[in-house]
Amino acid sequence: MRSRRAGTLRSASPHEEHPISAIVAAHGPFDPREGARMLDRLTHRGPDGEGEVALDHAWLGHRRLAIVDLEGGAQPLHDPDLGLWLVGDGEVYNHQRLRDELVERGRAFATRSDHETVLHLLALDGPGALARLWGMFALVAAGQDGAVVAARDLLGISPLYWVRDGETVIFASELKAFDPHRRADVEPFPPGHLWTPQGGLQQLQQLPAGRSARVAALLDDDEPGQEPPAAALAAIRDTLITAVARCMEADVPVGTLLSGGLDSSLVTAIAAHLAEGEGRRLATFSVGLADSADLAAARRLAEELGTDHHERIYTPDELIDWVPEVIGVIESFDPQLVHSSVPNLLVTRLASRHVKVVLIGEGADELFAGYSHYGRIDSDEELHAALLETIEGLHAGGLQRVDRISGAHGVEPRLPFLDVDLVELGLALPARWKLAHEDRGEKWLLRSAFEGWLPEDLLWRPKVQFGEGTGARGVLREHYGAAVTHEAFERERTAVDPPLRTPEEAAYYRIFQRHLTGLDPEGVVGRFVEP
Repeated sequence: MRSRRAGTLRSASPHEEHPISAIVAAHGPFDPREGARMLDRLTHRGPDGEGEVALDHAWLGHRRLAIVDLEGGAQPLHDPDLGLWLVGDGEVYNHQRLRDELVERGRAFATRSDHETVLHLLALDGPGALARLWGMFALVAAGQDGAVVAARDLLGISPLYWVRDGETVIFASELKAFDPHRRADVEPFPPGHLWTPQGGLQQLQQLPAGRSARVAALLDDDEPGQEPPAAALAAIRDTLITAVARCMEADVPVGTLLSGGLDSSLVTAIAAHLAEGEGRRLATFSVGLADSADLAAARRLAEELGTDHHERIYTPDELIDWVPEVIGVIESFDPQLVHSSVPNLLVTRLASRHVKVVLIGEGADELFAGYSHYGRIDSDEELHAALLETIEGLHAGGLQRVDRISGAHGVEPRLPFLDVDLVELGLALPARWKLAHEDRGEKWLLRSAFEGWLPEDLLWRPKVQFGEGTGARGVLREHYGAAVTHEAFERERTAVDPPLRTPEEAAYYRIFQRHLTGLDPEGVVGRFVEP
């Protein structure tokens, strides 16, 4: 057994965290030199340190971005008494509650690390106990007895991919980590699942279905009407406020990415209020073309809330020039994702100069029916099914953008709308309350819950896609749509399945191929249907 710069359990700071990192792991025959190459390709996720361990049956590697406790967060994490090694990305939010239970059962802890809690949970109760984890995580653990387990959080907030090649199974945080000859076989590790060599792939967690006792108590009767009771609106409001408060717990500066849309504006309003209560001024960050609607809305709200506001005005040429780098970062060629990712990269770069943690409004559209195509649905059963499908696909869309861009710039993203309590509440509320019609626009339910929190015109401002509101969508469509001739598009469109849809997408796919040679995008790269 060989290890380099691995982390043995010891005392640590009260708030040890390692939410942004890169993991590489393998079970079965594996060349450690391949693991080292994979780690090198993920340096951007963890420039502050690396570690690896080679066991008889497994190899674990880790790169770390130090947010807190520069000395105590090294991985692979190891406890000789437990006989376990672990590499993990993300954060287990309920680790303290689990730790308290484990202490009562006689377990002794050497650190305050959330991943040490996972080690003890695995040692005591086995892989199935990982279903109790709540948060954003991707992890692989290996024991000296030959045991291996891999797991990923329910929503896929933390990334994980794998290759299954005979007796060898390889895991990594990003597609680009894999050697080119492996890439044709890469698959996303499914969210909410675990894998062991003995049991194979098994479902670990699933999205809540049906009405919980908590939600039933909010309803006046067994068949809720079209109008939500005041208690339901209060529950939405209180649950989001609690989620934002959780996300603001950090030992480093926290800010919000303020796009000017409803979701980021609500998160910002709550965070600004909480920061003010602690005698602090919230930092906010926005980007856009000089005349973009989102930039103007964000600027106005920042003035209203009195935040420490930072903005960057970019030019059309800058948007065009950043696309190749953005495609390499997000590992996607989908136009909708590219449109939103370019301004997202620029605002994250801006924020990284001032804060280490950013709150983001991702997830509200999926919980409260914010996309325009939901407005064409008039059945509550159909709407609920559509929302579930969209949430289950977040890991290959918006969450992929959030993770890759944040990880590339040393910023930890936190997503209050995807707090497990809010997801449970949002999915359990009757879908009929979310239906849009001529008297009620999209996300009426969420807007109603926060009456008085934003200026009326901002609270009820119609939704605009981030890439559109910042001005990026029109600029990029015009430029890259003209970059591929009609004849070339017809020749190249069938290079992937389903076929490329537009010359613009073909231009992005050319760039994607240069960054990820040998990758088969089918089933790996999310492709969105434009509303």
